[in-house]
Amino acid sequence: MRRLAAVTGEASGDLIAAQALAPLASQGVALQGIGGPALRALGMDCWFAADRLAVRGYIEALSRLPDILSVRRQLLSRLRQSPPDAFLGVDAPDFNLGVARAVKALGVPTVHLVSPSVWAWRPQRVHGIAQAIDHMLCLFPFEPDCYRGTRVHAVFVGHPLADLVPLVQDPAAARAALQAAGLQISQDQPVLAVLPGSRLSEIRSLGPAFLQAASVLSRDFAVVIPAVSAAIAQAIKALRQWSAAADAGVQMIDPSISNSNGPPWPRPVSHLVLEASQLAMVASGTATLEAAMYRRPMVIGYRIPAISYWWMRRKALVQHIGLPNLLLREPVVPELIQDACTAQGLVQAVRAWTDAPAHRQEVSQRFGALHEGLRQGCAGRVTAVLQEVLQL
Repeated sequence: MRRLAAVTGEASGDLIAAQALAPLASQGVALQGIGGPALRALGMDCWFAADRLAVRGYIEALSRLPDILSVRRQLLSRLRQSPPDAFLGVDAPDFNLGVARAVKALGVPTVHLVSPSVWAWRPQRVHGIAQAIDHMLCLFPFEPDCYRGTRVHAVFVGHPLADLVPLVQDPAAARAALQAAGLQISQDQPVLAVLPGSRLSEIRSLGPAFLQAASVLSRDFAVVIPAVSAAIAQAIKALRQWSAAADAGVQMIDPSISNSNGPPWPRPVSHLVLEASQLAMVASGTATLEAAMYRRPMVIGYRIPAISYWWMRRKALVQHIGLPNLLLREPVVPELIQDACTAQGLVQAVRAWTDAPAHRQEVSQRFGALHEGLRQGCAGRVTAVLQEVLQL
């Protein structure tokens, strides 16, 4: 029996890995390592839960460092005692690249899914990556060029979100599903999707401003917050601003959504809300790419501890933070960063979109082209690389 060790550090990575590893599991490959619910459902022997590695920014990483180092020591001990036939790291480069370097020294082939953003900041990392990784699986088409001249075999596999989001969308059906789930949305009321983050640190830093802005914008929109987990929903409701937001008509929906006609919605609840929406207010991160694939003009908010932001800006090669702006290489949607990310600023930026229908249409079309370019059958391509590495 072939064995694959895999490590993923957060919910999105768990989902990506599960889609790619499902065919291997069906072929009898034993999966082990660090994963979340999706990988566990595949039968993976999860030695640790993925959320123990989910950190954002240097300050949070430092506060969690003792636990993360403990997980790393125990993981490496297991891998050294019984080396797998291959190692797959999914994102989480600060953790996974060090682990990959250690197992590569044991003669284990190493694969990494989701290239670190060497094109955006700290380009010198390429040399360290080349010492740890045999195969780099890139989500964006320009990334393989970053590894030219190294021993890394880098290939573009497309973005898994692009495969998950349908090219032909049905906002009316999504709106009907929200209504069937009990949300109060009138037929002529535009929907504003509000995504304040998928990590507790994001909710703490961005949540207050997002909720204050949502309260004001509820006069113009049906404002819906899709919580990515029960823990995130609880964290949002624990914020002091939640009571006023709920009183203003802001509604939140959790991942257990189901409608009267059948089982829970088969896609992430954030996708349902984005498909039903006209505009979005989103925390910087993967959710901005989700919103772009649903062709939604958006406002991006970003705030981390000041020292983390100062350090990142010193090392940055690019001027933008949001993925849509980075990929299109210009400020297509507004970014409210650090002190600029206030409730008033968010409200003004969202309302500016309502006054520019032609610009909204243009941005939606550009997002559609971006979506099509990233839709490459990512899971199948990742599976093919791993099958080759495992010699299946």
